[in-house]
Amino acid sequence: MTLTAIARYDRRSHAMCQKQLTSNGAHYTIALPVTKHSLQTPAEEKNIAMETLIPASLGVLFGLLGLLWGADRFVAGSVGAAKNFGISPLVIGLTIVSIGTSAPEIIVAINAAFKDAGDMAVGNAIGSNLANIGLVLGITALVCPIPIQGHLIKQEGPVLLIITLLAGFFIFDGNLSRVEGLILALIIPPLLALTIYYKKRHPNPETVEEGEATPSMSTTTAVLWFSVGLAALLISSEALVWGAKEFALFFGVSQLIIGLTVVAVGTSLPELAASVMSAIRGHHDIALGNIFGSNLFNLLAVLSVPGIIAPLTLDNAVFYRDYLAMSLLTVALIAIIAWSLWRGRREHHQAKLSKKVGITLLTLYGLYYVILIIGA
Repeated sequence: MTLTAIARYDRRSHAMCQKQLTSNGAHYTIALPVTKHSLQTPAEEKNIAMETLIPASLGVLFGLLGLLWGADRFVAGSVGAAKNFGISPLVIGLTIVSIGTSAPEIIVAINAAFKDAGDMAVGNAIGSNLANIGLVLGITALVCPIPIQGHLIKQEGPVLLIITLLAGFFIFDGNLSRVEGLILALIIPPLLALTIYYKKRHPNPETVEEGEATPSMSTTTAVLWFSVGLAALLISSEALVWGAKEFALFFGVSQLIIGLTVVAVGTSLPELAASVMSAIRGHHDIALGNIFGSNLFNLLAVLSVPGIIAPLTLDNAVFYRDYLAMSLLTVALIAIIAWSLWRGRREHHQAKLSKKVGITLLTLYGLYYVILIIGA
């Protein structure tokens, strides 16, 4: 008996193929599991790679650039409108500007959750927190040593630790439910209200200045930029999520890994730009405050989204690898700040996050990537 086989590889599924067998004139079709390159010639593999990677790369690039530009226009329009409605610069700096830097992560999380890519949204939230501390703050400290204020240990630090523990409690069992997502999201309004109440009684000139920094504009112009920025965020997030899913599909890695790496680093670029420029201009409280504020919003506003929209079951690695790495880096940062403040008081000098601290944070972030690559 002579068998001839014609195999067709479906690059979209990377999982099954149809194999047509001919035996003595009779035709049979069977489904077989395949690896993504097992049935192609080198030329076919190259064509598939070009067809997949080029559009996916353009989608990710366009998505990231669009998110950066859209977030900037969204914040500018929001701040302009808020000024025209008589909202104080302090409130603008604490709310609109702070939330605006997390807008890319939030919009991407919403888009991913609706497209059955909740793992990517969770990876984006945790990966962005890791990138904010290890990459953004590490690079910022290398560019310019950052003076530290005591309120970081008394106010922002404890709140971030509590929210981090709460998020860990919710994902420890490998599930993120709708109730858990709602609890995280509903913490945001009272937290903002308490922050505004406290900061009004203990105003920070840098926060007020940040709220005043955006040029004034007419209400019509402000609404126009707000709408354009929001549209850019929505379209760009669509492109980014699509490109990221294509990458995950082609390389055979999980959407979680793509969320932890490509998407997380890309959506952390606004924090990197804001923190570096704030440090160079001498607005050191803003440089550190952006990191603490962004990480809080990532856990409350971003991590909650997939739970609310499409509750999901998580891989064990989300807690035991990614969440624990984020928690350890968060604790390490707060410990470094506490030690620097104690040493500054003891030696009667201004406590700072030095270039050595920047190198340490970057090294720890690099080690996480090593663990990620080994376990992928």
